[in-house]
Amino acid sequence: MGDFLSTDRHAAGAAQRGRPRPPKRQFAHPGWLVLCAAGLATPALAQSNEASELAALRQQNAALQQMLQRMEQRLDALERRSGPAHAQAAAGGVAGGAAGGAAAVPSRRAGPATAARRPPPGTPPTQAEAAAGASPLQQSAVPGAATGSAVETVAARRSFRQEVDEVLRGDLPGLSMRIPGTDTSVRLYGFAKANLTGDLDSRVRADTTVPMSTPLARSPANRQGGDVGFTGRRSRIGLETLTPTDLGPLRTQIEMDFAGTQPAANSIATSNPYTPRLRQAWASLGGDIFQVLVGQANSVWNEGLIETLNDATNLNQSFVRQAQIRVTGRLAPGLTGQLSLESPITDYASAAGVFYPDSTLNGGASPAFNRAPDLLGRLTYRGDLGEVGLRGLLRQLEVNTRGTAVATTSSGDANAVGWGTALHGNLALYNVLSPAFGADRLLGMVYYGEGIGRYMDGSFAGQSAVTDLGLRGVGRDFGLDTVNSWGFMAGYRHFWSDKFRTNVSYAYARADYPGYTNGFTPGSDAALARIRDQQQIIANLIWSPFGRVNGAAFSPGAVDVGVEYIFNRRDVAGGASMTGAAGLGHGINSRIQATAIARF
Repeated sequence: MGDFLSTDRHAAGAAQRGRPRPPKRQFAHPGWLVLCAAGLATPALAQSNEASELAALRQQNAALQQMLQRMEQRLDALERRSGPAHAQAAAGGVAGGAAGGAAAVPSRRAGPATAARRPPPGTPPTQAEAAAGASPLQQSAVPGAATGSAVETVAARRSFRQEVDEVLRGDLPGLSMRIPGTDTSVRLYGFAKANLTGDLDSRVRADTTVPMSTPLARSPANRQGGDVGFTGRRSRIGLETLTPTDLGPLRTQIEMDFAGTQPAANSIATSNPYTPRLRQAWASLGGDIFQVLVGQANSVWNEGLIETLNDATNLNQSFVRQAQIRVTGRLAPGLTGQLSLESPITDYASAAGVFYPDSTLNGGASPAFNRAPDLLGRLTYRGDLGEVGLRGLLRQLEVNTRGTAVATTSSGDANAVGWGTALHGNLALYNVLSPAFGADRLLGMVYYGEGIGRYMDGSFAGQSAVTDLGLRGVGRDFGLDTVNSWGFMAGYRHFWSDKFRTNVSYAYARADYPGYTNGFTPGSDAALARIRDQQQIIANLIWSPFGRVNGAAFSPGAVDVGVEYIFNRRDVAGGASMTGAAGLGHGINSRIQATAIARF
């Protein structure tokens, strides 16, 4: 190792050329490599597979040696090119010193006085050049030769930095680096987000708002009026990796925010210790032609068309994230097909309330039962004109009362099949109509389904299906019926300039229920879950100081600051007759939200 790093052979060559013998050049003692290897090996030696761990350490050590060898070769080449200049500068420095004139020209191994004039570590290239230009090298008795040496020194420094960057640069965008000794790239990403919300009428004590949570007219929350809140719980952080393999890129992603379970009221008053929440946790293998994904990821049903500041999912635009097995394939240029098996959740409403598989009934098992995974498929075409997507889903819903508290009177099961389809479009007006529209977009979607409630966010729990179980006169022959629903969304994104843009949208959703649900107790959870109509209007203005528009494309940059208006309305089936003391049969909420986002 010592022979590898020494430069005695170059010193001998310099003496033969009539140059002063430069001091022996040596990088920092190679013992640091030994220490690093020992530090890495210490925990590894505690494992049973010592041989494999030591082999890995040797491989990493070899990679570091190769990198040092490349640095050595570049410095050798620089020394050969700058040999005459060094000799002239040294001679001029000696003569000038004897005459009491110019200061001696320092060699590449300059003393402390010269080192103090060097730019500090991490100085940007332009500042480094300026600092080097002010060094004593330009005060030499041989200005031309000294200046050339200084320029080459700066060039070598920049070249060395570029080489190190090239070795460590990852293949992922953003803050990405390659793990030394491997082909794996790692990227850290996320954003810090602060929200200020103010309700203009009904009080919604939450940092997000959707039609389904709008307080009904004359309810206590409606009578209290507006409320103000600040939060940073929607900030996000994630880690992504990329490793090339013979079967295509292997990608992994883990992402979370802090929008988990709301902390206790007394802790909010002091520290706001928001609970982390898992968003993404998946691995995929394959390239553009074919890819397999396993883990928790966005559902194939999702399509976030409209850009909003409100962190709740917009009405009719699903953002379901769940465990799944998904295959993706390119069917034709611009056309992609996806098929997935996703986590099932049976949700239904009955006279006894709203139920999920994890619910309990009088301390016993839940009647809501998952029998098979949800099956989803999607076709997406992307081209110069924008994007068009068609998707569908098939799911099974089941009520199984065996082993539950109601088994003594209604023991059995009932099944229903849910299905749905949706069509969405995202048109780039730059190419569809005229370049005068810039990056403006026209957005829209329509859907219809039976038993798809949870896939259309804004749908209250229990809107997938209903059962007559528990109603008077219904025994073991109870049934389960899917809820029919349909809706649409229309939106527009307009750019006032590269830095300012506005998004506006209107969404409507409708659900219809079997007649026997009128027998649910007025004011009960089951009765209030029968939301017939939902409406939402969103309008915002967003400033991106680093935003750039390029034709039909837009890049927001690292910072967004914006303000948004949100209007929500919900109407309960049956109106006031089904809400009881809760209020009238409808509720309205308006909110203003201000948001700042900084991405990394």
